[in-house]
Amino acid sequence: MNAYHNKKVLITGGLGFIGSNLARALVAQGARVTIVDSLIPQYGGNLFNIESIREMVHVNICDVRDPHAMKHLVKGKDFLFNLAGQTSHIDSMTNPQTDLDINASAQLSILEACRLNNPEIKIVFASTRQLYGKPDYLPVDEKHPIRPVDVNGINKLAGEWYHLLYDNVYGIRACALRLTNTYGPGMRVKDARQTFLGIWVRQLLEGMPIKVFGDGEQLRDFNYVDDCVNALLLAGASGQAKGKVYNLGSQEVIGLKALAEKIVSLGFGGSYELVPFPEERKAIDIGDYYSDFSLISMELDWLPQVNLQKGLLNTIEYYSRHKSVYWDET
Repeated sequence: MNAYHNKKVLITGGLGFIGSNLARALVAQGARVTIVDSLIPQYGGNLFNIESIREMVHVNICDVRDPHAMKHLVKGKDFLFNLAGQTSHIDSMTNPQTDLDINASAQLSILEACRLNNPEIKIVFASTRQLYGKPDYLPVDEKHPIRPVDVNGINKLAGEWYHLLYDNVYGIRACALRLTNTYGPGMRVKDARQTFLGIWVRQLLEGMPIKVFGDGEQLRDFNYVDDCVNALLLAGASGQAKGKVYNLGSQEVIGLKALAEKIVSLGFGGSYELVPFPEERKAIDIGDYYSDFSLISMELDWLPQVNLQKGLLNTIEYYSRHKSVYWDET
């Protein structure tokens, strides 16, 4: 793929989990990368995530909620990978206004900055499978009814549809990927704000039992971060993706108890236990979920390449080496 060689690329949320992995892939392809990140502690940005490419990218510490900064930053860029967001479902319920400001209002402001200052830019927006809510059928395809079960899902849906609206009305080339349980090196592991797998990795490496909510029979699919990055790059490079929404997903579907058993079996020790659902989580749990990702496979030739066993091993080995950088061991 040479679509990014010598191109100017802006990544919002670029010091976070997916953004930093994307930045490394773009640098490897010869792109001129600018990273935007607020480094607000609860949102997962970490300068260590880009340590290997720190001198090859430009980093701008600012908030996507700042319209004046975004007006300046989008100018002259060929691509925008719009990954900045508030990802915690629980936080969205306890602090809904902040979630609205970041996941909806700021997205509209970013699109206005593009419309007024760089209408030729190509945008890939990181959306979420959470907006589907509790599935009517499995696997969930892009035609499934949309019924978010929390504030985060509603605001991410608004952000996604703003992108599609600006594509349709103003001709700004935009598409959206609905991500599902992305994991790997660089993900937030201090807590479960980004993904429950993060806190599971921390519990494992600290010698604590992995806590599995409920009966552990809930089915999920997972994407290793390299596969997610590849999907983002394919979407950005493809003219066919304009105005489209794509599910990501995996052919491997696993129950959460079985997933905990798999993690414990990898050779790092540890154990797991079933615990009752916290009430605030039970209220927004969606039960079983896994995606039909045949559309992106057919149109963009995307298929996940890293199986769950290999991805989990890579992830846990990474944090066993670098855990002091990602959480306070005291």
